[in-house]
Amino acid sequence: MRMTDIAFNVVDWEQVGATRHAGDAGHAVWRTRVFGPEGNQIRVRMVEYTAGYEADHWCSKGHVLFCLEGELDTVLADGRTFKLLPGMSYQVADDAEPHRSSTAIGAKLFIVD
Repeated sequence: MRMTDIAFNVVDWEQVGATRHAGDAGHAVWRTRVFGPEGNQIRVRMVEYTAGYEADHWCSKGHVLFCLEGELDTVLADGRTFKLLPGMSYQVADDAEPHRSSTAIGAKLFIVD
């Protein structure tokens, strides 16, 4: 990720339109902003997962993910598992380690990719 041509700006996440994304179980609500020039953009999201959410796919995209509320369980393709609690983050590069997430109690995340 190389951040270029992004002017200073402030985001009030409550004012950003929400989109709903169904999982295998439950759903996610994304509030998304995209910054930077075409071909070198970064996506910044506030994401809320409902209790019982299970992702409907294995993800290979790189992220910096920070847990604000709740708990997020992530399993990697090799079987390792991780639990994020508020104040914890994970970082993974594009195409490095496929991952899939779920949450029993719900979670609120801040994600940059």
